[in-house]
Amino acid sequence: MSTWRNWAGTESATGVEVLRPTSTDETAALVKSAAERGRKLKAVGSGHSFTGCSVPDQVMVRLDGLASIVSADQATGRVTVGAGTGLRKLNEGLASFDLALANLGDIDKQTISGAISTGTHGTGAKLGGLATQVAGLELVTADGSVLTCSAEENADVFHAARVGVGALGVITSVTLQCVPAFLLRAQEMPLPLAEVLGTFDALAESNDHFEFYWFPHTDLALTKRNNRVAPGVGASPVGPVRGWIDDELLSNKVFELTNRLAARRPGLVPRINQVASRALSAREYVDASYRVFCSERNVVFRESEYALPRERVVDVLHQLRAWIDRSGERIPFPIEVRVAAADDIWLSTAYGRDTAYVAIHQYHRLDHSRYFAAFEQIVAAVGGRPHWGKLHTLTADRLRERYPRFDDFLAVRHRLDPHRAFENAYTRQVFGA
Repeated sequence: MSTWRNWAGTESATGVEVLRPTSTDETAALVKSAAERGRKLKAVGSGHSFTGCSVPDQVMVRLDGLASIVSADQATGRVTVGAGTGLRKLNEGLASFDLALANLGDIDKQTISGAISTGTHGTGAKLGGLATQVAGLELVTADGSVLTCSAEENADVFHAARVGVGALGVITSVTLQCVPAFLLRAQEMPLPLAEVLGTFDALAESNDHFEFYWFPHTDLALTKRNNRVAPGVGASPVGPVRGWIDDELLSNKVFELTNRLAARRPGLVPRINQVASRALSAREYVDASYRVFCSERNVVFRESEYALPRERVVDVLHQLRAWIDRSGERIPFPIEVRVAAADDIWLSTAYGRDTAYVAIHQYHRLDHSRYFAAFEQIVAAVGGRPHWGKLHTLTADRLRERYPRFDDFLAVRHRLDPHRAFENAYTRQVFGA
């Protein structure tokens, strides 16, 4: 028996049985045995979700024994990996084959199966999240069956399981459609928030990957533009000293200290944010795509993120800023804004519409409840869809309104798991009892 806790400390489970299969066949046998005993199972990755999507009620399936690249075809870009493979290990492994994922999120602590199952995404107006790069997967269901799923085989399960929130079974392997390895030129610079919002569509459309961070209580935003370099341009990465200062000292150690000060003296937050935003400096470098996409984030926080119709994001940000200004809340963490292209994955937050993501954060020692509740009210008016792995309060009735294929997903779930072996409190919240 074991105790499990997620990275943020928002969820935990005690006294759970732990299964550690090392193959698909062993996973199938263990899952079938547990389900026949009436046990509730959950596959657990790195625990980077803030919600309870991976909290095991009784049995925790750890996929550390399925954590390697199984096959890689450089000619087609098709790479099959064990479901427990961490993104950092995956990115480095792909680089050894001169391959890469076309788009990534901004951290690499998750496992590949956990990242796709919760709808992890990066940014790029013409690009989708990680699940859109999945060409096939292997799924173990509650009766011990092993389903091979793709657009051609078990297509309905494929549409459901790419973002399946762990409710359909245990993914044991994922086949990814990769691209030739590429370099990105990163350009980071602070700009007035009004300028960023006024030119948001142009910035999103004219860059391969665009995002920005706005510090509440200030008029400044940090913009990040990442673009593929022209043929013949080589890498010129951030130097080790500048990289340590920017990414470790300022972004983690100093940021932790300023947030601790904010927790003790909330009244100082506007002044802290003003100083922090003025300290932002421009930098430009060229490096391997995965090194540009992913950064180290060690300060513990709470996060809520909603996907909005892209054309509504500027209005939502104006409303959110107005609420912060009049509420008296003190927010030391920046607000992050990213974009994604529409896709066809049933429970993807970008299903059927070009999307902008707004992610809000609060330091873990500060109360987030009032801030997050106000955010949910604002985004509800534009049909916002919550990230499956980040804090929200929506239930099945509300989610059904926002996902056109919601009931199709539930039908697949009922067929694959009629006795709800993969149920927990979170799936009851979002999919109904």
